[in-house]
This record gives sequence, C-alpha cells and structure tokens, in this order.
Amino acid sequence: MQRPHVTIIPINGKTPDIHDSAFIAPGTRIIGDVRIGPEASIWYNCVLRADVSHIAIGARSNVQDGSVVHCDGPMPGHPDGFPTIIGEDVLIGHMAMVHGCVLHDRAFVGLGAIVMDGCVIESDAMLGAGALLPEGKHIAAGELWVGRPAKKVRDLTDAAKAGMQLGVAHYVENGKRHRAALQD
Repeated sequence: MQRPHVTIIPINGKTPDIHDSAFIAPGTRIIGDVRIGPEASIWYNCVLRADVSHIAIGARSNVQDGSVVHCDGPMPGHPDGFPTIIGEDVLIGHMAMVHGCVLHDRAFVGLGAIVMDGCVIESDAMLGAGALLPEGKHIAAGELWVGRPAKKVRDLTDAAKAGMQLGVAHYVENGKRHRAALQD
C-alpha cells in the first residue's frame, strides 16, 4: 500500500516491516528494524526509531499521536541492549515515550507517560497518564501505577480492563476510517 506523507527509512541493513492492514498516519517516521503487526495503528506524528536494536508492535496495538518509541543497543551488563517489544491489543496514549521496554498483551500506557529501559508492563496493567516508570521497574498483571516516579496505587477492576479492550477495538475501527479517508 502507498503510505503518503509517511517517512520509512532503512538503516543498518534493516527495513521496517509493516503489515498491509496496519494504519500508519501521515507525519509518522518509521526507521530501521521495526515490525508492525496486523490492524495495528500508528497515529499522526509518531516516531518509531530502531537504529540500535529492534521494535516489534503486535496485532491491533496502537501508538497514539505524537508518541516516540525507541530502543537501546548493547551496553555493559546488557549485551543484547533493550529492544522495545509491544504485544497485541496494547494501548499507548498520546505523547507517550516508550523506550527499551516490554509491554505485554493488553498493557496500557497513559497520555504523556514515560516507560524507560528494562521496564515490563504485564497484561491488563496500566501506567497512568503523565507517569514516569524508572528503569527496570515491573508492573504486574492487573495493576495501576501512577506518579513520577510511578508507584502501585491499586489493582484494576474488571470494568477498567474491559474499558481498555473497548479502546483497542475503537482504535482498530478508527484506523480503518482514517485509512479510507486518506484514500479518497
């Protein structure tokens, strides 16, 4: 598919691999060893830069407007560096910074939140809006963490988890609408 006004740059012999059903909004920059899965959506003016390691984004996950996803290369004590691995059905809010971490299936990163190297957010867990998750922290399944630095405040309710999945479905459908509008 033609991707108007999207910058896709191969680097270090690695070219981004984007599934045909993914929505990539204009203004997005995708660089290097990036894999984007089916029905994922990368929204307006995001930057995904995998020039020193790799980034993988699973099916139906979304990276909302203005977010930055990066990784970190090999370093002392971390010979494999810190790739960024984003599972399936993950929500990443507007203006988030996701760097060298693992977001399991159905994880949630709130608006303007920062996730640093070596962090893990398990399934059905949430990092709240504006939070900072320092290097190496681990949010267990079903937990809500907020603040700078982020700390656990409570477990998420079943209703909150269901709401996150409604958000995933919304972004899959919204991506289809935006894609159609751009093709008109």
